[in-house]
Amino acid sequence: MGYGAAMTMPPTATAQGSLITARCAGRCWQLARAANLEELWDAMTEDAAAFEDERIPYWTELWPSSLVLADWLAMRSNDIAGRPCLDLGCGLGLTALVGQWLGARVLAMDYEEAALAFARRNADLNGVAQPLWALMDWRRPGLAAHAFARIWGGDIMYEKRFVAPVLRLLAHALAPGGAAWVAEPGRTVYEAFRHALSAEGWTARRVHAARVDAPDGQGRPTVAIWELTREMLP
Repeated sequence: MGYGAAMTMPPTATAQGSLITARCAGRCWQLARAANLEELWDAMTEDAAAFEDERIPYWTELWPSSLVLADWLAMRSNDIAGRPCLDLGCGLGLTALVGQWLGARVLAMDYEEAALAFARRNADLNGVAQPLWALMDWRRPGLAAHAFARIWGGDIMYEKRFVAPVLRLLAHALAPGGAAWVAEPGRTVYEAFRHALSAEGWTARRVHAARVDAPDGQGRPTVAIWELTREMLP
């Protein structure tokens, strides 16, 4: 497919209980999860410690940005095949699995051990070789310097406090001549991220966009893919 070309069919996903069925990147994917976010949120209201630890279980949902990002990876399969790639905040693992299936050597990180357990299960469920799963906080990443040709994340920029640590991680982990792809559904906080990118010498280009039905039935947002690059300093 050509650069930025649209997939033949828009990505879709349906959720039924603890299983999500997604059609994207040219095939059907089955994703197991613990429960829906509303059920887990209700359970958390009975556990004050969960709030103190800031562990809101966003990972149990499949967000629209992940569907569009999965399609984008399929469009850019030649860019990732055989290369080391990093998935930021992999959640249930969809984009990590798509990247691995397309031939990338994927390291997928998440802050939640439960998310990684389901991501591992989902690799087996879909017949995909296991990526390297890493339990990691992007504020304190244990990653080799300049090790990844491509870095991607779906809807990771939803709080301003994430802007600085994500920028530090990208500057540390992205290889010379590499690119990062960020999928975002038009959140206001992304403007703060774009301003910070410019201030740090990054170039951000919107390279793809698509409308997609949210798996939970809550709207049909337009998700944009931004390509982030920066000239390496000598």
